[in-house]
Amino acid sequence: MMDYKELCVKVIETAKKAGAFMKKEQEGFSESKVEEKSINSLVSYVDKTAEKMIVDDLLKYLPEAGFIAEEGTSTKIGETYNWIIDPLDGTTNYIHGLPTYAVSIALKKNDKIVLGVVLEVGMNECFYAYGNNKAYLNKKEIHVKTTSELKDTLIATGFPYYDFSRNEAFYNTLITYTQKTRGMRRLGTAATDLVYVACGRFDAFYEYGLSPWDVAAGAFIVEQAGGKVSDYKGENDWLFGKEIIATSSNIYNDFAQIVFDEFNKNDTNLD
Repeated sequence: MMDYKELCVKVIETAKKAGAFMKKEQEGFSESKVEEKSINSLVSYVDKTAEKMIVDDLLKYLPEAGFIAEEGTSTKIGETYNWIIDPLDGTTNYIHGLPTYAVSIALKKNDKIVLGVVLEVGMNECFYAYGNNKAYLNKKEIHVKTTSELKDTLIATGFPYYDFSRNEAFYNTLITYTQKTRGMRRLGTAATDLVYVACGRFDAFYEYGLSPWDVAAGAFIVEQAGGKVSDYKGENDWLFGKEIIATSSNIYNDFAQIVFDEFNKNDTNLD
């Protein structure tokens, strides 16, 4: 039987090693070393090197596992286990010298996430969960907020940066939330936004246009911290569905209904 606790300890060590590398390289980093993969999707040798470091370690820990990794270091597909990796979530922040960026590593067994580690490098905060256990921040148990009214909440989101087809619905939600909550925040890293929901700094997070490596670890940590995660229709297609809502359980219905109403009435993909 897999010892997820022991494996999680090793994954944390790997995340910290990659984080230390990235933090060191950010000193004197030059934008001349940046490539544009697609519109507003940036990458550098830092992302690629960090991912290789992570993949090399994970292959030692679980040789039979495959990978879903942002930079494509390995395209191996595992029969049962697959790692989902974002070596540097918040690349644009990193390139511009901002301290908010994260390492995100999740392990998927068949169709279920069973382990998640998010290292928020700038704050040196490691969030993690494994198996059916609780969620933790630097060895201390964490929980989502218990706030029950939207007027008392702080909300996080991410602005569209390549898929602008749903802008109207998105900006309509911003108008509503700015009027009904304490405010909105945009950090520039979905992995960090999610774990901040898990530890109660944010009450909710939502964003569309995301990839599995952006959300896998953070969303699992939210769930283990007592929160609720869904797609924009209230269903469970958040890992590959390119949209996610993550909230404390108490406010999910009120918060999510605003997203449902705006996005579903404007979603041309609906039958």
